[in-house]
Amino acid sequence: MLLTLTRDDLKDLFSGPEHFLRRKHVWSIIHPEEDHPLPQKPETTSSPRVVATGPSTADANVGQLKILQLPSPPEYVVYTDSELEQCRKSYLELACSGREQACVMSKELRCRLVRNTITSMVSLLRASQGQMERYPSKTEITAMAKKVVEYYPMLQDNDASVKHESINAKLQKRLQNMKTPVKRQGPTPERGRPKRRLTDLSPRDEEADDEDGDRSSSSSASTLLSPVRNSDDASTSSDKDSWQIQARHYKTLQEMCKKAKPNQEDVSQLLDLEFEARRAFIDSDTMKEENRAHLILEAYPCFKELHHALGELRRILDPHNNKFISQIKLRWEEFCSRVEFYGVSKKAMNPPMTMDKTEAHLALMKALPTLFPTPAHPPKKMGNASEAFLHVLKPTEDRDAVLQKRSLSCPVVMFDGCKCVIAVGNLPVTIFDKEKLGEAMIYVMAYFYALHLTYPKCVATLLSVIQTEVLQDAIHESDTTSSYRKALAEWHAFIGK
Repeated sequence: MLLTLTRDDLKDLFSGPEHFLRRKHVWSIIHPEEDHPLPQKPETTSSPRVVATGPSTADANVGQLKILQLPSPPEYVVYTDSELEQCRKSYLELACSGREQACVMSKELRCRLVRNTITSMVSLLRASQGQMERYPSKTEITAMAKKVVEYYPMLQDNDASVKHESINAKLQKRLQNMKTPVKRQGPTPERGRPKRRLTDLSPRDEEADDEDGDRSSSSSASTLLSPVRNSDDASTSSDKDSWQIQARHYKTLQEMCKKAKPNQEDVSQLLDLEFEARRAFIDSDTMKEENRAHLILEAYPCFKELHHALGELRRILDPHNNKFISQIKLRWEEFCSRVEFYGVSKKAMNPPMTMDKTEAHLALMKALPTLFPTPAHPPKKMGNASEAFLHVLKPTEDRDAVLQKRSLSCPVVMFDGCKCVIAVGNLPVTIFDKEKLGEAMIYVMAYFYALHLTYPKCVATLLSVIQTEVLQDAIHESDTTSSYRKALAEWHAFIGK
């Protein structure tokens, strides 16, 4: 027998004191499959399958909608809470009278659902496979998006043939916001100690999950009080004590740096004691490149002193060698003497005999990107690639105005004819005499290391050559670029190495 009910009939049935029993009775007539579910077709191992759990039929149906079982572990679960369940219940009630379009999930609930679903998937995946750097694949996210719109029908797209397209895009974006970026190390070679990363599974920025939201990547000095630790570190009390001691060292260092004339030897000693926690903070991916220098120098104002930046370079590359910086300066002097002949042979430089020391140093620095070229072009309005790390101010130019117009956030030497200023991005950091202009590239490299900055693409080959030839900090073979290998081969052929 076919039962046909109009919308007015349903409205009459759902009004009055017994509307709840009537509604339940009519619902069971229209949807008998909820009480007597139809047998499902056997599933193949290539498609996700649903696992029902629960003591009763109603609970089994709910569990069936919430659980996503893929061909390989783990078993994912759609996130839900009391407010989300209330929203879903309202949708189902409105669907009885054909008014389901009136039910719209709020932005706050949608962001919470997306954020916690991804967090749950990451946690389950890592728990099942025991790998702390694993993330769900794109296929798994897409399968979860289908399950989400099945459980929360109000999130389905109205005008799209693929109903889960919007929620899938939000889940994918949320994963990218949380996922640690893994890039080739060509323009940013791995320097010194292995890089340690922070992964925040529950950031507080709800706007990050929406299409118009931007993920906040700022960090504060308070991060130093709770540095990155793996599960093995957290399991031992000695390591916990070590982190607490380093936090106290950092507090002492901050108080010391506030003094008008702090004892520099004491500052260096505290930097030695607090090194591990500091690098965990600096080397993490929680700061955007353009904000990194400002945040680090705010937390460690001592790095505005050139000798502390050089000391950090030594701690990263050769912490037990007190003569490391003097050795680097000797290698750099030898490197420059050979580069002068190399530049003249390639007609990239004039013979330095007719120049004074300052002019010779400037000519050498300007020629370096040509001698060790990179295919990438410098940003517009920059001109020569050497502008990435050196700018000679004209008499009519104002240093601060030039810095504000810079599009790169890397260290640069500003020379006005009398003194040299090292700036990072548009932030002046330290000053040194022009007599030390010949060592300027060592200072630039020290700030690249101390602040963990990325090499600009237009001079990546040059800085990589200085890293390996002068600092003697090797680059892994898989991280080298073709331009770096070619430039290094030509250089070695010239010096007979």
